[in-house]
Amino acid sequence: MTSLTDAAGGGSARATGPVLVASDLDRTLIYSAAALALDMPDAQAPRLLCVEVYERKPLSYMTETAAVLLDRLARETVFVPTTTRTRAQYGRISLPGPAAPYAICANGGHILVDGVSDTDWHAQVLASLEAGCAPLAEVREHLVRTADPAWLLKERVAEDLFAYLVVDRALLPVTWVKDLAAWAEERGWTVSLQGRKIYAAPKPLTKSAAVAEIARRSGAREVLTAGDSLLDADLLLAGDRGWRPGHGELAETGWTAPQVTAVDRRGVAAGEEILRALLLAAVG
Repeated sequence: MTSLTDAAGGGSARATGPVLVASDLDRTLIYSAAALALDMPDAQAPRLLCVEVYERKPLSYMTETAAVLLDRLARETVFVPTTTRTRAQYGRISLPGPAAPYAICANGGHILVDGVSDTDWHAQVLASLEAGCAPLAEVREHLVRTADPAWLLKERVAEDLFAYLVVDRALLPVTWVKDLAAWAEERGWTVSLQGRKIYAAPKPLTKSAAVAEIARRSGAREVLTAGDSLLDADLLLAGDRGWRPGHGELAETGWTAPQVTAVDRRGVAAGEEILRALLLAAVG
């Protein structure tokens, strides 16, 4: 299996370069109130730090201990937030520690360098999508036409790259997502169910491709990864070592790989455990 550092090219720089840590954010490092999974007595619950505000309301959290771990990790590695969020959605997050020199948004569609999208990379992504899969308009039309208003809450297009639905999970038919995935597979797209959101993304649009590019630019000697969903699987497979929490799409299907550690803990406690493992792997 080719790791991201292998894909980034040879040379002596990898032997002496930095460790690159590429981690998914939502339900991996940061958590909404609904995803915290605070299953302990109230008096034993961890202190939480709000890291995202939306429409003047707190939205996402991590434990205070996780915040300390992330601050140190970001100072000692090339830490790359790696998310399916759009650039605007990512901009609402205020992570502890120094500003990340690189970030990946829109599932690899944008590489941010000091907060600004790299236009050359984005053009390269657009060319690969045009050559390798059905157009977004066709997929969006299918989503809207087949979704039932009884459980469809919102329909959105992200960065003109992929589409997603916000649904009422309690009313969503079990077979609908499976049927959508089969339809999308034939057109070069993949489907992922994450919480209340159903994502349809082109297969060439990957986090791993963007991370490989950043590994090349930074001369990383090792790439560590973390993620919880189907859209993180390519990233976890391509890294030198990876971690996934005990919840999420990958955990629910029992997904694993030789270089990936499955963390037992769930919710915000899993985020803390993953950060502790990343820091130990990166700096000892």
